[in-house]
Amino acid sequence: MTKPLRLGLVGADAKGRGWGPVAHIPALRGIEQIELAALCTSRPESAAAAGDAYGIDRVYHDVREMAVQPDIDIVSVVVRVPHHHEVVMAALEAGKHVFCEWPLGANLDETQEMSAQARAKGVVTAVGLQGRHDPSLTHIKELHDEGWLGDILSVNVSLLAGGAGRSDSRSAWMGNADNGANFVTIAAGHTIDYVTYCVGPVAEVSASVATQVPQWKLGDTGETIDVDAPDTVLLNGTLAGGGLLSFHAASVPFDGSNWRMEIYGTKGTIVAATPVLPQISPITLRGAQGDEPLSELPTPQRLIVAPAAVPGGPARNVAGAYIRMAEAITNGNRFDPDFDHARELHELLEALQHSSDVGRAVKLDGSSMSA
Repeated sequence: MTKPLRLGLVGADAKGRGWGPVAHIPALRGIEQIELAALCTSRPESAAAAGDAYGIDRVYHDVREMAVQPDIDIVSVVVRVPHHHEVVMAALEAGKHVFCEWPLGANLDETQEMSAQARAKGVVTAVGLQGRHDPSLTHIKELHDEGWLGDILSVNVSLLAGGAGRSDSRSAWMGNADNGANFVTIAAGHTIDYVTYCVGPVAEVSASVATQVPQWKLGDTGETIDVDAPDTVLLNGTLAGGGLLSFHAASVPFDGSNWRMEIYGTKGTIVAATPVLPQISPITLRGAQGDEPLSELPTPQRLIVAPAAVPGGPARNVAGAYIRMAEAITNGNRFDPDFDHARELHELLEALQHSSDVGRAVKLDGSSMSA
């Protein structure tokens, strides 16, 4: 095996909270292609605490200092979305390959600037849409691409997650729509991306985007706060291949039914479901061709990229993303999904909001849209 690439991770809470400790650190420790070489947090004391907690000797509290280190090949950005632009641009300026969690930017302008800078620097970029590395979703994509489903007629997707109106003071910032990290950009953004991954791009959308629960109760302080971040999106769409899409994602107060995707084609049917989110928890696949009853669709072993050393749960698909990113860097190839893909997904979310604002269908044509 070649020498592993060396990575600096920005965002590592010493108490094990957040996506970095939950998903990225276990993923990196379970693979051979990339070595976790350094950590960076916002303050010297938190950086020292994180280094002690995770056994990493090299710690920084200034991302620019870490990014210019000659032996750091990749900078991974796992901080709050409003800070993505600052951290990513520092890493790109240093000429590093960059992995950034989704959403890439707090808004489309930031995302466009980051994707343009990445192209100018000629580096490999990766965005954390980890479901694109999920074996079950990849199996659906392969079955679609080989014609197992026939022509797609209808796709029905629902994501109804419980907990609306309840939060804590650490997450209260997500109630501000300007911060770019909310139920629609994150949960709905991930899941609509997996529709396009499995069955192809969306050509037209007619959407309603709303804030159905405009106040949150913070459980740790008892405070009630006003929020304007959207928590519901309902859309009818047309796929580029002609099939019709129904998509409903909402944060609901209680007993959400979670994620389910049904795909109906002229030759076959696939039903996928998971009790949490597709990028986090295992997916159950059932399918059939013709009039046969639905039965389990086993995922081919060859599609399982993460090694057994990676624990189950959130780290599995993150590990798959890192393995494929390392392959892209080593072989001089493009990684998918990269920052350009992130820009396209941000544009799709902008189209949903635009359709909702004007009350009309919006056609999608590359990076443009028209009502």
